[in-house]
Amino acid sequence: MRSTGDRIRQAVSFEVIGLLTSVPLAAFAFGFSLEKTGVLGLIGATLATTWNYIFNLGFDHVLKRLTGSTRKTLKHRLIHAFSFELGLLMAFLPIIAWWMGIGLLEALLVDVSFALFYLVYTFVFTWSYDTIFPDTAEPKNKPSLEPEARR
Repeated sequence: MRSTGDRIRQAVSFEVIGLLTSVPLAAFAFGFSLEKTGVLGLIGATLATTWNYIFNLGFDHVLKRLTGSTRKTLKHRLIHAFSFELGLLMAFLPIIAWWMGIGLLEALLVDVSFALFYLVYTFVFTWSYDTIFPDTAEPKNKPSLEPEARR
């Protein structure tokens, strides 16, 4: 297991690199000012972090009440992932429209674009982070997605 310090480093670097990458891309792609898009990115990161805590707490309470446990099956994990993202999209949509001064349809496009960016970014970031800062407590012979070395 990773240490608390390592988890903090991972979370902070995830947010900083994500914002430094997504904000200029979104500003360029949608023709928004960098300043307004930067504030939107900070709002989105804060909203996502807050929603993550609230949603996971609520989901675990409901799951425990319904099943007697917080252990998640594949079905529970799929419901969790889709409902988390849907809730975040719905919460962020009016904020995007209001802050950027755009209609809901354009805001939905921006919202979905951020979600898709972060889906890919999360995969790339966590793989990179795990490669650069391996969990030293993990056994070396566990299967992974790492490509095998050529002989």
